[in-house]
Amino acid sequence: MIPASFAYARPTTVDEALQAIADGGEDVKVLAGGQSLIPVMRLRLAAPETVVDLGRVAELRGVREEDDAVVIGAMTTHSDVLADPLIRQHVPLVAEATATVADRQVRHRGTFGGALVHADPAGDLPAVALALNAEFVIVGSAGRRTVPVRDFFVDYLTTAVEEGELLVEVRIPKLTGQWGMHYEKFNRVAQAWSIVAVAAAVRREDGRIAEARIGLTNMGPVPLRARQVEQALAGAEATVEAVAAAAEHAADGTEPSSDLNAQADYRQHLATVLTRRAVSTAAGL
Repeated sequence: MIPASFAYARPTTVDEALQAIADGGEDVKVLAGGQSLIPVMRLRLAAPETVVDLGRVAELRGVREEDDAVVIGAMTTHSDVLADPLIRQHVPLVAEATATVADRQVRHRGTFGGALVHADPAGDLPAVALALNAEFVIVGSAGRRTVPVRDFFVDYLTTAVEEGELLVEVRIPKLTGQWGMHYEKFNRVAQAWSIVAVAAAVRREDGRIAEARIGLTNMGPVPLRARQVEQALAGAEATVEAVAAAAEHAADGTEPSSDLNAQADYRQHLATVLTRRAVSTAAGL
C-alpha cells in the first residue's frame, strides 16, 4: 500500500530537529532508521501529519569513550555498532545481541537508538540495555536530561521520551575485570523477533559468582530483570548445578503474552531454559 500524505522535514542538527518536531503539528513521527515506522505507514496503521527524518544529523552518530562509559549515538546504525572496536572490547554483549537483529539490510538502515525508543518487548536491545545498566540522554526544549534504564521503558511501545524530545545518546558503563556476557535468543526462523531471549552479564571471583545481571526479552510489556535469579546467584559457587537451580526462578513475576508464536506458559519455560544457558555461558561453565 501507499502511505497517506505527510509533510517531511530533514534537519541537519539536533536544534533543527527539535524545532521541526515543535512545528510539525499534532501528529509528528521521528524517522530514525525507519525499519518499524515505514512498514506501519505503508499499511496505514500510522498516518502522521509530519515525518522528521534524522538521517542527516551527524552529531547523533558514532561511538566514543567518555570516562568509564561507552557512549553510542542514537543514530548509529546496527552495522556500525557491530564494527566498532570499543563496543567489542568493553560491552561485547551489545554486539552479540545486535548481530541477531533481523538481517543485513535491516542492520544497515536500522539504528541503535531507534530500536530502543521503539521499545518493542520482543526487540533484542532493551533487555541488553537493562542488563548493562545503561543510561539514556534525552534532549528537549527544557534542555538535556539523563534517564536510568530502570525508568526508561514505561509500557508497551512507550518510553520516557516525551513529546517534543529526542533520544540523543546511550551511555553504557564499561564492564572490566572478570565479567562474562552472553545473549541467548529463541525464535522459530532466522532473522525473526525473539519469542524469548535472555541477556546475561556475570562477574566471577574466586570460583564464585560475585554478581549477575539478567535481562529478559518478551516476558512482559517491557524488558525485565530476573531479580530472583540474580539474588540466588549472588555468592553462589560457579557450577552448572547452582546456575540450573537459580534459573528455575527466571519466570517468577513475569507476565508474558500468548500469541500465534507461543503461549504464556511456553514462554515461561523458555525463560528458564535460556537463562540457564545464558548464565552458564557468561560464567564460562
